[in-house]
Amino acid sequence: MALTGIQIFKLLPKTNCGKCGVPTCLAFAMNLAAGKAELAKCPDVSEEAKAQLKEASAPPIRPLTIGTGVRALKIGGETVMFRHEKRFENPPGLAVLVTDSMSEADIDGRLARANLLRYERVGLTLRPELIAVKDTSGAAAKFAALVSKVANETDCGIVLMSSNPDNLAAAINACTGRNPLLYAATKDNWEKVAALGKANSCPVAVKGSSIDEVADLTAKLNQAGVNDLVIDTGSRSLKQAFQDQIVTRASALNKKFRPLGFPTIVFPCEMTKEPMMEAVFASVFIAKYGGIIVLSDFQGESLFPLLVERMNIYTDPQRPLATTQGVYEIGKPTEESPVLITTNFSLTYFLVSGYIETSKVPAYLLVMDTEGLSVMTAWAAGKFVADAIGPFVKKSDVWNKTKHKKLVIPGYAAAESGGLEEELAGWEIVVGPREGALLPAYLKTWKA
Repeated sequence: MALTGIQIFKLLPKTNCGKCGVPTCLAFAMNLAAGKAELAKCPDVSEEAKAQLKEASAPPIRPLTIGTGVRALKIGGETVMFRHEKRFENPPGLAVLVTDSMSEADIDGRLARANLLRYERVGLTLRPELIAVKDTSGAAAKFAALVSKVANETDCGIVLMSSNPDNLAAAINACTGRNPLLYAATKDNWEKVAALGKANSCPVAVKGSSIDEVADLTAKLNQAGVNDLVIDTGSRSLKQAFQDQIVTRASALNKKFRPLGFPTIVFPCEMTKEPMMEAVFASVFIAKYGGIIVLSDFQGESLFPLLVERMNIYTDPQRPLATTQGVYEIGKPTEESPVLITTNFSLTYFLVSGYIETSKVPAYLLVMDTEGLSVMTAWAAGKFVADAIGPFVKKSDVWNKTKHKKLVIPGYAAAESGGLEEELAGWEIVVGPREGALLPAYLKTWKA
């Protein structure tokens, strides 16, 4: 049974050091009791207290990792039903399905797209993480050969899908060291699959025909010593699968029902044969509350929106999405190209850079760290003002690439032009448009 906040507080060091991110040990204890903090954030808690607090500090949704190295995917660890309450912790993994009954061309195409489809946005690389390899032939050797091909040709995490434990065992040997997810333990084979997962230290997916059956299976696997689990309630319609996701999350978070306290796996690829409808279904499960989402294929026109949706939903709402500070070259700027400055709020950056691209005028764009605030907000907060902009501009190496010393500032920061002329003696401060949409026309009149 979970401890109350006061019970947890009695076991904490009571130093009120603030190292955990909140000012007092009592506040930290209340967060632990509510499942909104992890015990690891307290640097001074004793080992004895850790043992007593283990249950209270464990995330309601158990976290686990699929894969290894830089491409390892962590899912689970969630503590809230709604993003605005705190944040969602670990983005779901997107998987493409390949089967051992597909043609070589189909398999090669899917693997190539899994490797190549990646996008740069806000300084982040967005790409899918998983390959779900399914045994449809029933032949262990054929299944293992496909798994070996996937392991050799991609660095993605692997989901091994077979109802035959012997075939799963062969597939594990074909991807040694890759920490795959074993799918799936059912009421008919759970003992053998549990033994495989335990012997190879692999996470195991549990598949039932209902939420109740899944809960019964997870309890059995836990008793067998397998704790890293993913659950599939077996629903293959959007309505029922959506309801199952909500019930599963609410049971774990609100009712502290441990048998459902695991990330989930959903299969939009089995809910429709229409590719774009499949993408719509996947978008639903990114929001609520898939841990792994399996698609029939990766295509840029449907994958990119899913990746962006995932990035936005799993961004901490208390911390604005920000672009990395620095100098961005748009087009192929020369020594006579304009130099503009803006803040590192991601939306501002994308709008301004987009308008510069539209103008067809190559330019240098200085992006200044304003803690993710927009131009108006940063200016009002004193973070985008002359005495802050000046030192940043001076340190920029862009002036080694240009002949002029003209800096274009946003129209909303026009009040800073006088101060900048003092900060940047000998430089010309040019006030640009107030609205980004006016940049293309403005830049076409630019003269160094």
